[in-house]
Amino acid sequence: MGTTQPIRKVEEIEALKRYFLHDKPNLRNYAMVCLGINTAIRISDLLSLTWGDIYNFRTNRLRRHITIIESKTGKKTQNALNKNAAQALTLYKNSLPNIKEEDFLFPGRDGKKHLSRCQAYRALKSAGQELHFETEISCHTLRKTFGYHAWKMGVQPAVLMKIFNHSSFQITKRYLGIEQDDIDQVFLEVNL
Repeated sequence: MGTTQPIRKVEEIEALKRYFLHDKPNLRNYAMVCLGINTAIRISDLLSLTWGDIYNFRTNRLRRHITIIESKTGKKTQNALNKNAAQALTLYKNSLPNIKEEDFLFPGRDGKKHLSRCQAYRALKSAGQELHFETEISCHTLRKTFGYHAWKMGVQPAVLMKIFNHSSFQITKRYLGIEQDDIDQVFLEVNL
C-alpha cells in the first residue's frame, strides 16, 4: 500500500469540490471536503464533530474556531474557519431542517451515528476515480492537501509541525509529500 498523497493541483481541488456541489450533488460530502482541506483536522476528528462544535445556536452564527481534543494525540487544538469552509458549512446547514447541537455534522445513513471513515473513504475514492485524478485519494488526502498548499504558499515548516501536532520535523517533511518537481522548482526559481 502506498503513502497517501495530497492533491497538488488547485484545479483538481476545485474539481473535487464541484463534483460534490454540482456533478453528483451531496452537500454533506461537499462540506466535509471543504472543511477537511481548509482546517487540517484528522478525518476521525472531523467525522465526530457535532453541529454544536461549529455553530453557536445561541447567536445563530458559525463559530470562528473549531476547538477539539484530538483523538490521536489527546492535544487540544483550535482551527480557524476560513471563508471557503464557512461558505460550505452555511450552504450545507441551510439545506438541513431542524438541526440540533448534538447532531453529528456528517451523519451516516441512519442519522444516529456519524459517517464512518470507510463511507467517507469510498465517497472520496469514487470521486477521484470518476474525475481521473493522477493519484488515488483517501480521507487523509484532505489533511495532507492543506499542508502541501500551505507549504507552497510559504508557511514555515515549524508552523505546519505545530498545526499537525507532529513530534518531529522529520514527520512533517515526509507528510508534506514534497516531490522532485517541487525540489526542481526551487532550483529553477533561485536563479542567481
